[in-house]
Amino acid sequence: MAGAPAGSPHRLDAPGERSGSWGGLLRRLGERMTRPADQRDAEELKEHARAHGAAAIDTLADRQIATVSGTIRAVTLRPRSTVPALVVELYDGSQTLVLVWLGRRQIRGIEPGAYVRATGRVCIREGVPTIFNPAYELLPRTGR
Repeated sequence: MAGAPAGSPHRLDAPGERSGSWGGLLRRLGERMTRPADQRDAEELKEHARAHGAAAIDTLADRQIATVSGTIRAVTLRPRSTVPALVVELYDGSQTLVLVWLGRRQIRGIEPGAYVRATGRVCIREGVPTIFNPAYELLPRTGR
């Protein structure tokens, strides 16, 4: 808000601008409108993940137990001669993580576009963070 202290989350102007100036508000609005849509979407996903208490995927370490959340980008069934595996790509705005459910051909609600929070032990396979047989929860979709 106009006249709010410099550290206030309600401050509308940038540092060095008059409190409550339209210039600061218009500048930020212009920056937001000119950012590529995928960058805006990634930032929104990161904020949503933090709000759900999830770790950013790009900060995960091998063998760490973590909770992540994000949007499902792809779902694949990898049939094996012995055990099928449902493989899901989860994107949180920072990086993609793979969720693998061994012995499953499908899971109701696990589909592209769904928003999921998953918990399990992270392993890094060929440079890609992966969680096998995670506990999961379907969450309401983000702003879309």
